[in-house]
Amino acid sequence: MRAYTDTTAPAPEGRGLQPPAYGVPSPALLARADRGFARFLAQQSEDQDDGDGGGEDHQR
Repeated sequence: MRAYTDTTAPAPEGRGLQPPAYGVPSPALLARADRGFARFLAQQSEDQDDGDGGGEDHQR
């Protein structure tokens, strides 16, 4: 028994106009993300190291 195939359907296309490494981040992009994440962590640690120790929100 043969499987049904639609001969009027268009042939499946390859990757088309996408470059070969489509979806893979470049090394420059990864380095920039690492620097941004390190800057984010540095800001978080500065905000948390206020030496208060009380745990109260003094901005109110």
